Amino acid sequence: MLVPLLLLWAAPGPASAATYRVAMKGYAFSPAALTVPVGSTVTWTNQDTAPHDVKTTSGPVSIHSPMLQKGQSWSFTFTTAGSYGYYCTVHPDMTARIVVQAAPTSAAPTHTHTGSDDHESGTGAGAGTGTGSGTGHHTAPTTSAASPAGRSKSPTPTKSPSAPPTSAPAAAAAPSAAGPAANPQALEPTASARPLDGLLVLAGVVAGVAVLCLLLVGSRSAAREKQDAA
Repeated sequence: MLVPLLLLWAAPGPASAATYRVAMKGYAFSPAALTVPVGSTVTWTNQDTAPHDVKTTSGPVSIHSPMLQKGQSWSFTFTTAGSYGYYCTVHPDMTARIVVQAAPTSAAPTHTHTGSDDHESGTGAGAGTGTGSGTGHHTAPTTSAASPAGRSKSPTPTKSPSAPPTSAPAAAAAPSAAGPAANPQALEPTASARPLDGLLVLAGVVAGVAVLCLLLVGSRSAAREKQDAA
């Protein structure tokens, strides 16, 4: 008995919340501005003696009702969000506007997000416990394995005396390497001396040519003096 009563009590709530009425009275729409959620039904009722109708001038969906006489009504369910401007074709001065908001669509994702948050919190807790216990057991063997490694490495400092002999051959190799390096320096004077010998030869040749020229000039001048004296 209680279940049918609860169903009857709950059913009129959503229907009344999703139904809106607009009166055609005094050659005007009342209310002239209305905001409803998507899925709402709007009912127009003509209370004037003159006929009226509803035709949209703007909006995502075009609407045009039949001509309503006094006492007649017409309903339309808005399933697309947006702003709808409409008027009466018989009386163009009768204008009004309905804004349809997408409230139900925005409310639906909130429920899905809350559910996903619950799932994520559950998986996070499971992953945390699993990884925590696993890493705890694995770290113990690693520490025990590290200790033998440390013990095995402890004798390594005893091998330090062997290091000096290795440095001795290196020191011996250093002079041997320095020796060949010094040889090119010793050869440099010989190489530089050869160009000096060539220069001396050229200087001697030039000096000889100069002497010959002076002798020729002197002999010619002497011959001219003899001719002049004769």
